[in-house]
Amino acid sequence: MSMDWGYVKYTNGIVLNILKNLATQAGQAIMGIYATDFAVQSKEDNSPVTIADQTANDMITKGLKKYFPKYAILSEEAKDDLTRLMNDYCFLVDPLDGTKEFVKRNGQFTVSIALTYKNRSVLGVIYAPVMQQMYYAAKGDGAYLKDLATGAVKKLSVTNKLNELIWVGSESHSSAKEEELIAQHRSLISEVIQVGSSLKGCMVAEGKADVYYRFGVTAEWDTAAMQCIVEAAGGICRQMDGSEMLYNRKHHLQEKGFYMVNRKENIWV
Repeated sequence: MSMDWGYVKYTNGIVLNILKNLATQAGQAIMGIYATDFAVQSKEDNSPVTIADQTANDMITKGLKKYFPKYAILSEEAKDDLTRLMNDYCFLVDPLDGTKEFVKRNGQFTVSIALTYKNRSVLGVIYAPVMQQMYYAAKGDGAYLKDLATGAVKKLSVTNKLNELIWVGSESHSSAKEEELIAQHRSLISEVIQVGSSLKGCMVAEGKADVYYRFGVTAEWDTAAMQCIVEAAGGICRQMDGSEMLYNRKHHLQEKGFYMVNRKENIWV
């Protein structure tokens, strides 16, 4: 099997279908736990974790190892194996993105899977199980949203707006810097929305929001699938200093913050 991007690009429909199926299966398992009186524990960084996180992680990583045994995996809920650094291909997995939203039972959580090639995100799948909405993209082939309840599929595109902008921010991670940036550009912003998980990036890709800024530390698995979807929909994704967002690095934390916007004119940092 050829191990280059040309091969993956040729077969990206097959790869995407596998990722979508794994995300759907994990989402179904998560929903089964969502309906129960599940326990909530704390990690070393005091972030919450539930049996749903680990169950979804086990399902996804088992499937990825079965179908792509030569590819590396970096998951939030698994021990990091730094041999991944020697692999051009690495899956980034957030099996339950938005655990705080899951615990709050507000439905704003997702299953997020991305494939990176030579440090760049090239395939992305984000599934919101409560809404039964599947966002997905392949680099160079567009971004799409499938409603699993109806089967309807639509191609996604960011807006062209320069004013009357909709700002989308974090439900659980807002910051003073975000508030300051909103205040500085209040004349251009018509609405501020707070949403959990990777749904924020999906809203930009879908044209339901125009700008998304996130200050502070995130992890690679938080942004890889979002970035692929937003960029495939015509958006711009960068770190706050304008540098490229890269993946499968030794230190998987992203400390510069990032933005995902519809147009270059709305880059405000």
